[in-house]
Amino acid sequence: MTRAARTAINDQFELFLPYIADMPLRDQREMMERPFFSLAKTKRVKPIDYTSPDGKAWVHVSANPDYGMATIWDADILIYCASVLADMARRGLNDIPRKLHLMPYDLLRAIHRPTTGRAYELLGQSLDRLVSTTIKTNIRAENRREATFSWLDGWTQLVDERTERSRGMTIELSNWFYEGVLMQGGVLSIDRAYFDLTGGRERWLYKVARKHAGGAGEGGFAISMPTLFEKSGAEGAYRRFKFEIAKIAERDPLPGYTVELEQPDGKREPSLRMRRRTQAAPLPAATPATAPAPKPAAPVATEEENLVDAGTMIRRTLAGLSAKASAGEVTDATMATLRAEYPGWDYQTLHQEFRDWLDADPTRTPVNYQKAFIGFVRRFHEKNRHRL
Repeated sequence: MTRAARTAINDQFELFLPYIADMPLRDQREMMERPFFSLAKTKRVKPIDYTSPDGKAWVHVSANPDYGMATIWDADILIYCASVLADMARRGLNDIPRKLHLMPYDLLRAIHRPTTGRAYELLGQSLDRLVSTTIKTNIRAENRREATFSWLDGWTQLVDERTERSRGMTIELSNWFYEGVLMQGGVLSIDRAYFDLTGGRERWLYKVARKHAGGAGEGGFAISMPTLFEKSGAEGAYRRFKFEIAKIAERDPLPGYTVELEQPDGKREPSLRMRRRTQAAPLPAATPATAPAPKPAAPVATEEENLVDAGTMIRRTLAGLSAKASAGEVTDATMATLRAEYPGWDYQTLHQEFRDWLDADPTRTPVNYQKAFIGFVRRFHEKNRHRL
């Protein structure tokens, strides 16, 4: 690397460092409601195919089998980059670069990640998925029938040749993403607490709520459950998705927004209503002091019981009841055990995989559902902990 190149990189770092910690966070508007990312932490290679209800917009996302599809957690890097570009535009910079020079430490801190050696390794894996995932869409394709791109055109780790210490990295953004951020109204502000959401569905629901309910007034925004399912691009059956959304609505965990199920007149399927959270409706605590002691869960033996359980939860939620279903649900005590002994995983996705595993064989009827699920997570953790 030449002296001039090193100086240019150092100048770029000097530009970022003074304001990076307090920089307002922004997300690209068009990416907040379409199914552009996998919602699971497990590797996904199945493509996403989505067409809007009016047939005007479509998205196809395909994954490289070696890396898997970019996840909604990988998209945190794009939120960081969008925030940097938007802040440069706000400060009136004339030449806003598409290739950003940054320090990984700043990036990890901004998106609420640890700064351990393992975190840097996982950051590299996320960047690889953002480079290798291919998107085809007619959204903002202008005079063309479609636009084809990856989220990043490339990234490079910069190392001092003498000391072999990191001098930061460069991230080259795709033209589609870059133009989307800088166009008029191309970004929306997001709450920093978004990065603390652990589930992929919760993260995606926050984006949908921010996009649609942010300026919808007191009535908020309602969307039918089947339409929400199509927009998510989630793998698995619709009934499972509906069950998981009902659990999220019961917990109501989104920062700045409240979600609740409702049953429209004359409709068979429920809708999810999203509203701005007011001072009278604060974000509920993770473990309320008044929460009742967890009860032993009944074993799940058949698919019919699962469907009854899901239907019961939805009816209770719609009726405004707070009691938890006892069959096939993970208790607060179990969640506390998992977070303490096997932290870092998407427990909702693992719970869905556990239920699918039970459903696949009627003889798999655990005597103690909670202990069986803990054992399932323990085996998964032992097999995959090197990925954390």
